[in-house]
Amino acid sequence: MKKNLFSAAILTMATLMSLSSCGSKNNQNSQSATEETAATTLQVDDVLATADSLVGKTITLEGICTHTCKHGGKKIFLMGTDDTKTLRVDASAEIGSFPQEVVGNIVEITGQLVEERIDESTVQQMEEQYRNLQAEHHGENVEVGCDSERKAQGQADLDSFAARMNDYRTRIAQRKESEGKEYLSFYAVKGLSYKIK
Repeated sequence: MKKNLFSAAILTMATLMSLSSCGSKNNQNSQSATEETAATTLQVDDVLATADSLVGKTITLEGICTHTCKHGGKKIFLMGTDDTKTLRVDASAEIGSFPQEVVGNIVEITGQLVEERIDESTVQQMEEQYRNLQAEHHGENVEVGCDSERKAQGQADLDSFAARMNDYRTRIAQRKESEGKEYLSFYAVKGLSYKIK
């Protein structure tokens, strides 16, 4: 019986040692994954240049915050090397909202890159929403979309809703002809965490 108790004790100790060494390997793997993420912080320009291959992946990027949504701080816009390279970041539940202090600072974001597609059907839906919005405001010229959003979509110089919809249609036709895709791709990040640098 003493021999069985001794064998059970040895087996228990071996199991515990095995589990603790697995735990330390997991900690090492977790630490190296964190170090790898930190080593691969992307710039806004890099993300935009390789966006197709990054869709759905969790990335870490940094850029200068040029704007935060004044309606609750749910969105910010990060600029790359110039203001034609802009990427929108949407606050997730983990972030909640962005404070005004991020504007004018370099912000590092970790989040998932998502693709937003605009095709003819989407344009028609936007037009319908616009007509409904105009009817609610008794025919006033109600413009939708903020300046930063238009800039991120390459429409900074367009000052009317109709011009924006025509631009979408023109660009969709050009992309269909050159790439065979009947939609425009715009990219944004669903932010999971951030820090001001």
